[in-house]
Amino acid sequence: MNRHVISILVSNHAGVLSRITGLFSRRCFNIDSLSVGVTADPDFSRITVVAFGDDAIIDQIRKQLEKLIDVQEVIELHQEDSVYRELALVKIGADAKVRPEIVSIAEIFRASVIDVSTSTITVEMTGDQSKIDACIQLLSPYGVKEIVRTGLAGIQRGCSVMEAKNGGYYDDLAY
Repeated sequence: MNRHVISILVSNHAGVLSRITGLFSRRCFNIDSLSVGVTADPDFSRITVVAFGDDAIIDQIRKQLEKLIDVQEVIELHQEDSVYRELALVKIGADAKVRPEIVSIAEIFRASVIDVSTSTITVEMTGDQSKIDACIQLLSPYGVKEIVRTGLAGIQRGCSVMEAKNGGYYDDLAY
């Protein structure tokens, strides 16, 4: 089973996400991670799906996604030519004695302390999944109380951009 990161450019309408996830569900295919957000053009949203499976099933799902009316473009983001990021918020049990140790670990991973209470400290970190996993592993001995992670977001490196079927996705945007 291989990890596949699929980026889907869709029309920004109610019900589109439900149709996309329904397609995965009907194929009995689990979504490991899902993130959705509006793009630079408010008429479109970008969905990033992470799923594990063999290449043939992923190819079939990609072809079925492309047939959906609200889907503008579907690409697989390969690790060698894409950038992936995830956001994690981690709340750790921390009295005054261990707080400096936790802050030191956070600094190593370029994480930010975003909240401190008398018994906890919360850090925010971004990076690829392995970086976040490594940081959480180092923080675990202090007592991780809560973890919230976003789905993976990904984009192709270089000049490649996803475009709507009618073209001109970025044509009207002023930078």
